[in-house]
Amino acid sequence: MLVANLDYLLLTHRPDLGQLVLRWTRPATSAEHRAGYALALELAEREKVTRWLIDLRSRGLAEPADFRWLMHNFRASLAAALPGTRPRLAYLVAPYHAELLNERLADEMATDALDTVAVRAFTEEQAAQAWLQAR
Repeated sequence: MLVANLDYLLLTHRPDLGQLVLRWTRPATSAEHRAGYALALELAEREKVTRWLIDLRSRGLAEPADFRWLMHNFRASLAAALPGTRPRLAYLVAPYHAELLNERLADEMATDALDTVAVRAFTEEQAAQAWLQAR
């Protein structure tokens, strides 16, 4: 079910998969980036959704400051909103962004002592879906 159709983001709730799907439709400003994630967080908390497919193929990667915000502030908010769970964020990226995103994730996760939200990057939606459903 389509929840939000914004100029920069399509947010869909898939109760059949227990999943939120964020499809970014264009490059987003920092404010749009954070607003989109805030909207998704509200829905995830209300519906208790721990699996997220985040499609960045039309948007590209976030700016470094927004990425750090996502890895630290947003992940902490998501973990707090869904206590007792370990949410999964599957990022779907274009192949030419995969290496950079994986490097960024490795850098951020190396110092992640809490490990409260699992994050992985994928270049194929089928692999992302399989990982999201694997628990």
